Amino acid sequence: MTEEGEERGVTPKLRFPEFQDSGEWLSISFGEVYLFKSTNTLSRDQLNYNQGSIKNIHYGDIHTKFSTLFDAAKEQVPFINEDQMTLKFTSDNCCAPGDMVFADASEDIHDIGKCIEIVNTNSQKIVCGLHTIFAKQKKNDLWLGFGGYLFRSSRIRLQIQKESQGTKVLGLSSKRLAGIEIFFPEDKKEQQKIADCLSSLDELITAHTQKLGKLKAHKKGLMQQLFPAEGETVPKLRFPEFRNAGEWKEYSFYDLLEEILDFRGRTPLKLGMAWGNGNIISLSANNVKNGFIDYKAECNLGSQLLYEKWMGKVALEKGDIIFTMEAPLGNALLIIDSQKYILSQRVVAFKTKNNIDNNFLIQIIWGVKFQLDIQKLATGSTAKGISQKSLQSVSVRIPSKSEQKKIASCLSLVDEQISAKALKIESLKFHKKGLMQQLFPVLSEAR
Repeated sequence: MTEEGEERGVTPKLRFPEFQDSGEWLSISFGEVYLFKSTNTLSRDQLNYNQGSIKNIHYGDIHTKFSTLFDAAKEQVPFINEDQMTLKFTSDNCCAPGDMVFADASEDIHDIGKCIEIVNTNSQKIVCGLHTIFAKQKKNDLWLGFGGYLFRSSRIRLQIQKESQGTKVLGLSSKRLAGIEIFFPEDKKEQQKIADCLSSLDELITAHTQKLGKLKAHKKGLMQQLFPAEGETVPKLRFPEFRNAGEWKEYSFYDLLEEILDFRGRTPLKLGMAWGNGNIISLSANNVKNGFIDYKAECNLGSQLLYEKWMGKVALEKGDIIFTMEAPLGNALLIIDSQKYILSQRVVAFKTKNNIDNNFLIQIIWGVKFQLDIQKLATGSTAKGISQKSLQSVSVRIPSKSEQKKIASCLSLVDEQISAKALKIESLKFHKKGLMQQLFPVLSEAR
């Protein structure tokens, strides 16, 4: 235990057993470890993905692919022709394993200083382009693969964000980056241990992400088989008991609905009230996603008094479909319980007729054809939306209710697998975030 007022040594909360007695981590400025090199300033319109001999890392690629390890052979980055380069091509301005590339501009503070570490070039020529800061190690102080994790640690991310400047567009200069204090263990074996631990977790996340992609592709293929193609009246794949059931009937989408609940113009202010700090969830386009309520998004909570005045004599029931009419357009979920909900901004609720299975109908809404149809009818420049009147012109094909239930049951099983896999990935990412907070010193622990 340290006495009050005594400076605490810079060490992480969690350390591998063999390094428990290795002492404090080195405290050193970024500029003492890395040397800044010139970057190529070709604009995006001079880049392409199919031709040329040199791969170019652009600031947009860093923002999109923000990853700990960067394998230039696997990531799709733009190419340039060597004769277009504004700098003469030399090994000095070409990326090599261990180099770091940072994004130096963004409108979002959380994007400033996002980086990739070059781990393997596979003999490819790679240069750094527009709005990037290119840094080479001076003495190879850091183990290959460790740097990417170091510069994603919360302390350094916060320090980089503090060094950004600007009003609308924030920028980061190499000079300000050079002054950032970084901490790392002097023993490269400890660096390697940390990098290996986190990279194995990244590999696990990648493996599960690939499986999730395959599950989604499998469902997409099933949908193409279980629903009639454009211009067809029966699907290619049909369950044995329905092979002689005849054609699917075409309906206006509105003909399937018993009622539409639409309170899009209603707000607590217009009702002369406040939300009331209750526990009744309001459903809006902010938190309605495909298949679930996103509680990490804006989610207002209303009181019982507000609920009664807002919803009146109607209520959302288990099985009702919630649909976003704009910003974003076309998300849908099923109400899966009997608790109270407030129907809020930019969403409506569909109550369907007796001949419709809602688990089936929501699969149609999520399907490619329905989404394309509503996009064609959407209006608006920045935020696309659709009116109830326009939605009336959308048509769908429907089989008997018993066949609807069979199809919905099949697809729901795949949805459950997809949800379970997505939950597993989120859990692994959360575990990794917590692990990094333990393996690297946080800001309050630094001198």
